[in-house]
Amino acid sequence: MNEGRTRVEMVVATIRQRIAGRSLTPGARLPSVRGLAATLKLSTSTVVDAYERLVAEGAILARPGSGFYVANQAAPFALAEAGPKLDRAVDPFWISRQSLEAGEADLKPGCGWLPPSWLPGDGMRRGLRTLARADGPALADYGSPLGLPQLRQLVSRRMGERGIEASPDQIMLADSGTQAIDLLCRFLLEPGDTVLVDDPCYFNFHALLRAHRAKIVGVPYTPSGPDIDVFAQVVADERPRLYITNSAIHNPTGATLSPVTAHRVLKLADQFDLTIIEDDIFADFEHTPAPRLAAFDGLERVIHIGSFSKTLSASARCGFVVAKPEWIDGLTDLKIATSFGGGRLTAELVLNVLSDGSYRKHMETLRHRLSRAMSEVSARLKNLGITPWLEPQAGMFLWCRLPNGIDAADVARAALEKRIVLAPGNAFSLSQSATNLMRFNVSQMLDPRLFEVLGNALARRG
Repeated sequence: MNEGRTRVEMVVATIRQRIAGRSLTPGARLPSVRGLAATLKLSTSTVVDAYERLVAEGAILARPGSGFYVANQAAPFALAEAGPKLDRAVDPFWISRQSLEAGEADLKPGCGWLPPSWLPGDGMRRGLRTLARADGPALADYGSPLGLPQLRQLVSRRMGERGIEASPDQIMLADSGTQAIDLLCRFLLEPGDTVLVDDPCYFNFHALLRAHRAKIVGVPYTPSGPDIDVFAQVVADERPRLYITNSAIHNPTGATLSPVTAHRVLKLADQFDLTIIEDDIFADFEHTPAPRLAAFDGLERVIHIGSFSKTLSASARCGFVVAKPEWIDGLTDLKIATSFGGGRLTAELVLNVLSDGSYRKHMETLRHRLSRAMSEVSARLKNLGITPWLEPQAGMFLWCRLPNGIDAADVARAALEKRIVLAPGNAFSLSQSATNLMRFNVSQMLDPRLFEVLGNALARRG
């Protein structure tokens, strides 16, 4: 009897999730009782009981002789319900919320940003003092939808240093790299479109694409880029609309795209009419610029994304989109529709700090500091039996394998009891194939308490 109730609840939860995720829309006909029973390998009576329960709560309607239909009054979209049901310790929202809400005394090796003391606080203060003396429009007016012209000119010059030729008119400022990708998804996707991502990839790509009701397909990532044979097969079979990736410093692996892989990816994109969004928010962490898809492609099929949140300040949110002119025009209209003008005050501040000669010196110091931290943290992790997947050329992330048989989610739960936020591998993996992996931010790992807690958590599970 109890087992029967459990199966009914499973069917109810499945239908609720489909309705919440909009794969079943208001007015849509549900699968027949026999059909759903066959699919789920359950008895028809179990499905009938589940449907009757959903009718009773008003989620679906029964039409005699016709079947069951989703109620016309849709429930609010529940993003957490739109994807697979994951353990909360490997849920991207869990990691983001714990990292963003952590107290000053908490340790955050699972977060994706630098400690405040590693950022150019003095430069930001100088920029704020300069802005305090600015004229009225800089402090009070809406910014233009395309963004502050002087900052777009500066971004254009910086793109040129990485081999990407783009005039200021091909650059649109956004509130962040995340907002830039959100705008592009609004611009390019329809619900149900297929989007290709790396497996593993930055976990918020999953969340954002679920919010746009996209079908997400993963391709295994290697030290030189996506597994090109699998990539070719998936592109041919699934015909995705978009591919979202990092080229320079890959998140979470720290890998770098090779020129050979980049060439093959672009050939496949041209063959199958695939648009690529290249997220390059970690560009300034590089010692030597890596290949960029946008540079090889000339912005024909590649859209380039950047941000200043990682190197300047996450409080002063500012990112940008680089694309072909006809797309920038459409994106500008979309930006007006969704956020009206640009954030002029933040753009003025970012321009002021970037124009200060101290920024380049800050980045040189930061790159060396990260390199030392990478070496030190890697050695200490190896002493615990935690092995880096590769030794990154630059950046802040180490993608590591835990000792055999240890689940990263279990370690994350144990660490959270000690006020330490970790990032288990399956949060980054669409296929849920990274159970034994974890991403570490080396800039957030210089407190010896962290290694003591990690060692104890591993010992209890070894």
